[in-house]
This record gives sequence, structure tokens and C-alpha cells, in this order.
Amino acid sequence: MFKLFLVSLLSLIVVAAPQAQTPSTQKPNLDAITQFKSFLVNVKNAEGDFAQQQIRPAKQGEAQAKVLRKSQGYFVFQRPGQFVWETKKPFEQKVIADGNQLLLWDKDLNQLTTRPAGQGLAASPAAILFGNTSIDEHFELILGEDRGGLLWLELKPKGSEKRDMPYSRIGVGMKDGLPVGLELHDNFGTIVLINLSKIKTNITLGPQTFKFSPPTGAEVFKVK
Repeated sequence: MFKLFLVSLLSLIVVAAPQAQTPSTQKPNLDAITQFKSFLVNVKNAEGDFAQQQIRPAKQGEAQAKVLRKSQGYFVFQRPGQFVWETKKPFEQKVIADGNQLLLWDKDLNQLTTRPAGQGLAASPAAILFGNTSIDEHFELILGEDRGGLLWLELKPKGSEKRDMPYSRIGVGMKDGLPVGLELHDNFGTIVLINLSKIKTNITLGPQTFKFSPPTGAEVFKVK
């Protein structure tokens, strides 16, 4: 369960939305790839709320696609390699990366699972958000169409990353120099959609932001 949840998470938290208070300095006529690369360089940290849903295509006899699950919560990240992704609904769960290890906290189970961050993080889509790895090293960036008021680009995995990632297509929608939408397509037609809101970037974060200690009596499992 931890592995599947973590793989999905590292593939999902690739996107950020506009700041709630500070206007973007990007010119709106720049293409999506230029805006995206600028975001990776200039945004050192961010926090905000997320909402995501997983959708499967309509089966025979169904009028429309079906929403399999929805979730919402809070996130914060700081380059390189630190983040918190906290699901608040429909259940409370938290994933933390402190730079050395990954932790999954499940409140309902009163259970904490940990594992080393390892080298896999650098080659994962998660590195797009909070890593320092060059985006061109692991992905081919392809300009997409203008859709829904956004400028889209596609991230096509290179080399071995094609085998390691659960998604065959990663679409990022840009607006005013910041990513505001994400579409993740797998080989079975399932799509994960993510939107973030109330975003603040390049903020001051406290020293305990990426620290977590489970409550007394919690089960702790270590995965090597």
C-alpha cells in the first residue's frame, strides 16, 4: 500500500497554481515551455491547497466517464527534496520528505511507514516540483494546444524513466508564468486531474515544517 500510494504521489505533485497575493512577473505571451522552465528556476518553495480526482473512461453502456475517487488537502515544498503532502478529505493521511527519508502517516491506522528517499526521487516527476535536477535530463518537453484558457505542454519521459513511471503522458497547463493544471494519463485510459489553489511562493518556512514525530503508541514500520 505504501509503495503504490507513494508512486502515485510522486507522480501527482508536479503542479503549482498562481500565487494568491503576489502577481506573476512572467509575460503572458511566452510559450508554455519557456514559462514552465522559468517557474522551476525562480520558485524555490511554495504552499497551498490541492484538489485531485481520478477518472476512468466510460465503459460500454455508460453515458459518461466515472470519477473513481476524489481527495483534497494541503501541500508545502522546498527545493531540493523537501515536501509535505497532506490529504485531509476523505481521510487524513500525510506524506513527508525531509531530504533523507520519506514518511507516510495514516491517522486512522495510527501508523507511520518510513523508507529512504533514495536515488529514485531525482528521476521521478516529483523532482519537477521540488528537485534541482535538470528537467531536460529526464523529460522531453513538447508544446501542446491552448485549451481552457491555459497554455499546455507535455512531459514525455526519456530512457529508463518510461519503464519506471506509471503514467504514459503528463500534461501541464500554464497561465501567467505558473502551472495551474495537471493531467496524468496511464496506459489504461485512466486520468488524474489536479488543481491547486491559495498558493503562496518563495515564502519563509519554519525549521519544523518538514519534521514529523508520530504520537505515543503509534505503529512504526521501516521499509529498506
